[in-house]
Amino acid sequence: MADPQRIHPAQDPEAPHTPTAPLVPRGASKSDRSNPTEQYPPFQRTIPVMHSKPPKKKRSCLCRCFCWTISLLLLLIVIIAIVVAILFLVFQPKLPKYSIDGLRITQFSLGNDDSLSATFDVNITARNPNKKIGIYYEGGSSIKVYYTGTQLCEGSLPKFYQGHKNTTVLTVELTGQTQNATELLTTLQEQAQTGSIPLTLKVKQPVRIKLGKLKLMKMKFRATCNLVVDSLNTNNEISIKSSSCKFKLRL
Repeated sequence: MADPQRIHPAQDPEAPHTPTAPLVPRGASKSDRSNPTEQYPPFQRTIPVMHSKPPKKKRSCLCRCFCWTISLLLLLIVIIAIVVAILFLVFQPKLPKYSIDGLRITQFSLGNDDSLSATFDVNITARNPNKKIGIYYEGGSSIKVYYTGTQLCEGSLPKFYQGHKNTTVLTVELTGQTQNATELLTTLQEQAQTGSIPLTLKVKQPVRIKLGKLKLMKMKFRATCNLVVDSLNTNNEISIKSSSCKFKLRL
């Protein structure tokens, strides 16, 4: 029996030619046009970023109170300076003058208990050179006499008012007692042989200044006077060889 006739499909000459080999050789990179989505990413609209201003720091109540306090203090200082300047121009204040004009010793002896008893009478001259300013000398004053840092006696000034262009002479009694003073008395006797005994007189006096009819606040007046006397003999007028005083006035 003869084999059935096999029919092989014939190639259509008009059909497009299909290459058997790939268009891109092996090992080569793919064409840029193979995936258009990778070449051109999707369009995205860029929105500009608006940076907001940082918030202002709020001042705390404490800071505001501090600023107001400083401002008020500065204003007060300016007002006080203006008032003081006006008063200075109107009243033309001058410092009072003081001097130690005399010293008398009525007691200066060593007791049986080695205590030194001293009584001094001091003549003080106070001068007020101001034409429109008066001075009130208040209570609570003190006057002390020292020898090389050791207090010998003390007393106080009386209360009085010193008017304009006034000179007042005061005699103040100072008393004191120094314990264990045998060595101190020996040193004073040796110092007396030289004819120059240094003494220090310290004064603390509260005063009030009167400007016209206005009476100001109480102030503290302080004076330190360095004296050199020839002796410390009792019942004799003591000669003051030199005297220098320094003054301070504080509110």
